[in-house]
Amino acid sequence: MSMNKEAIADTMELPPPITEPNIFPVRWDRKTMKLEEVWDASLRDAWDPKKLPWDSLSFEQYSWEQREAIAYWWTLLGVFDGSGPPVFAAAVIKTFEEHEEDPVRRAFFSITRDEMNHEVVCGMMVEKLLGGVSSALDYEPKTELGRRLKRNVHWLYHNGARYWNGYKKAVPKYSLAVLFSSFMMGEIAAASIFHQMANGCKEILFKEAFRSIGRDEARHMAICMTLMERDYPNLPQEDAAIITKQIRAGYLFLSAVLFEPPPEFWDLPSDFIATQRESEAIARAAGFFIPDYEQKKENWRKSMLNLKGLLDKYGIAFPAIPEVGIQGQEITAIDWDDIIPVF
Repeated sequence: MSMNKEAIADTMELPPPITEPNIFPVRWDRKTMKLEEVWDASLRDAWDPKKLPWDSLSFEQYSWEQREAIAYWWTLLGVFDGSGPPVFAAAVIKTFEEHEEDPVRRAFFSITRDEMNHEVVCGMMVEKLLGGVSSALDYEPKTELGRRLKRNVHWLYHNGARYWNGYKKAVPKYSLAVLFSSFMMGEIAAASIFHQMANGCKEILFKEAFRSIGRDEARHMAICMTLMERDYPNLPQEDAAIITKQIRAGYLFLSAVLFEPPPEFWDLPSDFIATQRESEAIARAAGFFIPDYEQKKENWRKSMLNLKGLLDKYGIAFPAIPEVGIQGQEITAIDWDDIIPVF
């Protein structure tokens, strides 16, 4: 009994109530059956990054500048997808501590598993493109562009670390309904861009990687929409107000990978965007499709309008996003300590 300060089992018939939050007592309630279907789909769609057609591509066919440019894009994606497993693992723990129904717990577990695959793909791409390194920070650049891109990566990770610290503080503070509004931001936009990249890339390896990742993201979006249908009709007004601010903040966070990083949050060198644009142009010329500025802008606009349509059903105000031409509620100031970073 060394773990107990005092043995109580022989002093009472039943133990005292468990202090919440806690994963016990365990229950297996099943109400949201749509998520059972999503769980089954996640098992059918399971894939192994190691079984992608790696042998179909000789990375040596690219110049070092091209390899550095393409690897940079996978590193940029890895800032978000590399964060996915711990981000959703924390959400899984929250679903258990809040005694969510069994299909909800498994749904978030399936996202965690998928994000691990996406993270593995990013790592394998960087390793093969850059000659066997475990991180872009371990790579010794071969070109002037490569040196500037490595500096960009240092700053991306600096900002990513800020994200992670903020996320850890935010998770205990908010309901699951608020949390998955943040997750929804990424899933809507990601499902679109990965489909576009799968169609646009020249090499079968990249096509298959993006198809697999995009299929997962579409399933994650279905999870968020199902929970939205369940929870948003009875959403407390204070949560609705937080979601409005969260959507604006999510736009700022995710623009780093889906558009271009705005200065409201991202603390980056003045030449960061110019270097990234140069890199993207070189990757495109090598057959690795990345949407250009106007395409990214239109993708974001369509994604935000889709999200606005969903939130309008529940009377949740949508924020103005003038960068992509969307009118809405003006958010004049965001307290970053009260916002959930979106990965």
